[in-house]
Amino acid sequence: MKLRKQRPMRRGAGILLPVSSLPSPYGIGTFGREAYEFVDFLKAAGQKYWQVLPLGPTSYGDSPYQSFSAFAGNPYYIDLDRLIEKGLLTRRQVGSVDWGNAHEVDYGVLYQARFKLFRKAFQKSAHQEKAAYLQFCIEHEYWLNDYSTYMAVKSCFGGEEWIRWPENIRFRDPAAIEKITGRLQAEIEFWKFCQYEFFTQWLELKAYANKNGIEIIGDIPIYVALDSADVWVYHRLFDLDEN
Repeated sequence: MKLRKQRPMRRGAGILLPVSSLPSPYGIGTFGREAYEFVDFLKAAGQKYWQVLPLGPTSYGDSPYQSFSAFAGNPYYIDLDRLIEKGLLTRRQVGSVDWGNAHEVDYGVLYQARFKLFRKAFQKSAHQEKAAYLQFCIEHEYWLNDYSTYMAVKSCFGGEEWIRWPENIRFRDPAAIEKITGRLQAEIEFWKFCQYEFFTQWLELKAYANKNGIEIIGDIPIYVALDSADVWVYHRLFDLDEN
């Protein structure tokens, strides 16, 4: 029997660098210029891989392994300069924020400041990239509506975990859900907008990395979080007690 000669595995090395650890003037690393420069650095250094931590939206405690969604992306990583280039924000609006220590991430500052800016950007976004936005919503409908509704309702109840929401909302009574989603439609659209900007920027960065011979090694949490859109929507699939 003639054995087929196996192709040797390509040797390669890489660097684990969380997106949040990239340098940035805006409080946390993003998909902005510094991310592209890091790809250029990896290429010049003969590296083949960029390993990142989970990219999902972080919950209280700000761990990338504790996320509000198994599908959504973390809006903190949206590059503000790109929003300025698109005319959704001004340099003055972004520059007026005190982002804290340049060498540390202050998640309290981010939570307060970033979403205020994103809401201003959202107000200007209605007539921009409408076709691309609608296509994104269609392609990601299987998770986007649930996640955006969850975040809108969470905001409505002051950020409380879903297990502390009113019972008819907690257990998704159809009439109650229809009523509250109708009232929160603009807020639901805001969270969809954040995801559109996140994935637009992330996929462009990933394409740039791949074009330059750099592959992305991703990561995900081992389990979905209790306080997440996934468990709220599909709570009957999880082994939860009466509380």
